[in-house]
Amino acid sequence: MQFKNRRSAGQHLAKDLAVYADRADVLVLALPRGGVPVAFEVAKALNVPLDVFVVRKLGVPGREELAMGAIASGGVQVLNDDIVRSIPDFNQVITLVAAKETKELERRETLYRGDRPFPTIQGRIVILVDDGLATGATMRAAVEALRNYQPASIVIAVPVSAPETYQQLQAKVEEIVCAVIPKRFYSVGLWYEDFPQTTDEEVRNLLTTAANGSQSAVGGEKT
Repeated sequence: MQFKNRRSAGQHLAKDLAVYADRADVLVLALPRGGVPVAFEVAKALNVPLDVFVVRKLGVPGREELAMGAIASGGVQVLNDDIVRSIPDFNQVITLVAAKETKELERRETLYRGDRPFPTIQGRIVILVDDGLATGATMRAAVEALRNYQPASIVIAVPVSAPETYQQLQAKVEEIVCAVIPKRFYSVGLWYEDFPQTTDEEVRNLLTTAANGSQSAVGGEKT
């Protein structure tokens, strides 16, 4: 199956998460930017709060697709020890890369959250949402970082995932919910009819609407 767009995918995904509806201890966290339109529809359907969990991968210089670690909302840094040990002068390299990515993380935090405080995570069920999982590197980093905030449990929720990535992440969280796990995955975008890049403006609009408690459709993709 193909989803019409991210918002439509979120509506479909929400049906598989109905057990979490109307619960005061549930929080939906989106991985920006593409995860936000999906998460908006999930949070709306479940009648629970929505926020973002900004994660920036720390790529190895010259091999940026290889993650030596990640930084996340709230000043959390996690490192992939196996990768880090293979890098000469790794302390200096990590410092330089982390400084660059911290600027982008802070830019997104300020732009998306404004003066809204960071949400309370400790003791809550956190539903971590993205628009799909290919390698799963960003999601794994998000899960590791999120553990530092001591949630009661973490639920990964995505519309589509590569089979091997789904299996790998099953061992890292209490639950993973995925609408489609195709045998031949190829890429996340192939499972959407309409898959434009999500903009900062769309993210801000959706988060503002959610924070105001009126999660009607605004801007961006139409369902």
